[in-house]
Amino acid sequence: VQLQASGGGLVQAGGSLRLSCAASGSRFRINAWEWYRQGPGKQRELVATITSGGSTNYADSVKGRFTISRDNAKDTVYLQMTTLEPEDTAVYYCAADLHYYNAADEIVAERKWGQGTLVTVSS
Repeated sequence: VQLQASGGGLVQAGGSLRLSCAASGSRFRINAWEWYRQGPGKQRELVATITSGGSTNYADSVKGRFTISRDNAKDTVYLQMTTLEPEDTAVYYCAADLHYYNAADEIVAERKWGQGTLVTVSS
């Protein structure tokens, strides 16, 4: 299973971006999705999560501005970011907690990471 993130770019403060992360592979099921970010000189932090049932959770710094959603039919998660601030500048990573069947037909639980997409917010 591989995750491919996209949608990053340069935006002015107050603007919006939508990130996407699509999973590809075979015989897998995604339980929870997460978005993380790592700003310059900062540790990676959890931004938002969404469970298989659609429950969401957000870091305090993005509540009311970011919205996480998922399309199970497309095995894709989104992060709609609005009212962006320079402090939101970071590389954003998606992660998926998933199960898949391996070559021996065994169920394996794993966390997969996307490659990261850069969001730059100018003041």
